[in-house]
Amino acid sequence: MRILLLASAFNSLTQRVHVDLRRRGHTVAVELGPGDDALREALDRFAPDLVVAPMLTRAVPEDVWRRCTVLIVHPGPPGDRGPSSLDWAVADGVAEWGVTVLQAVAEMDAGPVWASASFPVPPCGKSELYRTEVADAAVGAVALAVERFAGGFVPAPGATGPLRPYHAQEFRRIDWATDPTAAVLRRLRAADSQPGVLDTLFGREYYLHGGHPEDRLRGVPGELLATRDGALCRATADGAVWIPQLRPRRVPGGAATYKLPAARVLGGLLAGVPEVPVEPAAAARRETWSELRYREAGGVGHLEFAFPGGAMSTDGCERLLAAYRAACDRPTSVLVLGPARDFFSNGIHLNVIEAAEDPGEESWRNINAMDDLVEAVLTTEKLTVSALAGNAAAGGLMLAIAADEVWCRASAVLNPHYRLMGLYGSEYWTYTLPRRVGEHQAGRLTSAALPVGAAEAVELGLVDRVFAGDAAAFRARAEREAAALAASPALADRLLAKKRRRARDERVRPAAAYRADELARMRRNFFDPDEPYHALRRAFVHRDGPAGTPEHLRTGAGGGAVREVSAGRDRTDGPPGRA
Repeated sequence: MRILLLASAFNSLTQRVHVDLRRRGHTVAVELGPGDDALREALDRFAPDLVVAPMLTRAVPEDVWRRCTVLIVHPGPPGDRGPSSLDWAVADGVAEWGVTVLQAVAEMDAGPVWASASFPVPPCGKSELYRTEVADAAVGAVALAVERFAGGFVPAPGATGPLRPYHAQEFRRIDWATDPTAAVLRRLRAADSQPGVLDTLFGREYYLHGGHPEDRLRGVPGELLATRDGALCRATADGAVWIPQLRPRRVPGGAATYKLPAARVLGGLLAGVPEVPVEPAAAARRETWSELRYREAGGVGHLEFAFPGGAMSTDGCERLLAAYRAACDRPTSVLVLGPARDFFSNGIHLNVIEAAEDPGEESWRNINAMDDLVEAVLTTEKLTVSALAGNAAAGGLMLAIAADEVWCRASAVLNPHYRLMGLYGSEYWTYTLPRRVGEHQAGRLTSAALPVGAAEAVELGLVDRVFAGDAAAFRARAEREAAALAASPALADRLLAKKRRRARDERVRPAAAYRADELARMRRNFFDPDEPYHALRRAFVHRDGPAGTPEHLRTGAGGGAVREVSAGRDRTDGPPGRA
């Protein structure tokens, strides 16, 4: 079928639906235009059989849903209605939630139900829940709804539950003197990405973003107890929580604000608040906040990292590099990299760059720190594995493919390109990407700027193995497979072959030459004021909506998007294209 995806942004869920529907053989176009006229023009141009809205923050015009069936993905179970479904679910601490695919009608979230799916709700932030459990359920429900539409299915009547209100700040307010840690965490997690929890620190209002428990530090409720790698620890009525990011409330007539590491935002106001570090190995045994955790099992080192939004600042890269080098000194033969859940990495930290006194200079520092990290992965003598429980993009994906093996969850979406941010790219991609997929495919992937699903990635050779199942199942499977690698009699031969191949590649062209050429182009991107990077970065940081749909999305991509496949790389575990 010809399916038009209608979305307010080409976000993670929209990308997953885009990838899955293409994989199933449908021709898929995307419409991101903010106006109703743009949607009507898209219907005329593309002539879809069906419209699917994975993430939409505005109403569909009546003339549109009367002209063509429009299926809306609602992040709540049948009967749930309202614009803040996930916020309420997380704030209320529900144990199970769901996703409903319903037909657009005049009344919000009240149309006929085409499909639904339920899932358990783990203790995590709203955005992480959205990108994992919600997205898994939504992709399956959309696939079922599309199949039913094609088969002439008659949907069930619309839900009649009450319309719950917008989850405004009045519902999010924290009383630090009386609220226990569990209640504080629910409120923080229900607002972790947007809009944040409005609060007051040092006489000024800020939005708090993110919430993590702390098992040891205690103090007067509301007191700031410590900082750690940019995050703040604040006492609750019966414990303490960590808050990684803050956003100053915008003052009337003032400049737009955006999320940054909390300690960076408060700066000198934190004089006297101690920095309380934790080693990655200690963090792995505690209930505390840390970007980095390290543990060992079965001759394997597991270095887990989790940066908010997958963004890696200069400081974050340097901390991860130090932890990586320490892990390399441990008596293990296999080293696994990647978070337990959610993003692997999205590359450089654009918010921190935008806030810098000299964004070009900070961009340069950040990309060099990323390159240093990738160089360390490329040159280590251990067998390295990147385990992608979630999505990866740009330099973050190039960090992943620097490892000897790349494993990813079947639901992961990969974006192996930099073009949409106006960058040439670095992280040794001109060496590692062609090494995996060939020169032709490397050119196609970086220029097409389309998301790549796990099934397509393994066919291309971009990743080596794909594991089905949820995030917990993926982590358990990765641990078993890594332990098997460490115990394999062939490991010594693999390590010797790795060393010889690296030496051969170095003779043909030194890795330093790839880096130098990439950085020469990136320097122009960063320091030439006429380069598009600067405007694109600002638009991303300030969350400026698209003026229209990019041409590479609006024209429609047919099913079976992979046209040339690297031979001998099809090792998908589980049905292709399924979460």
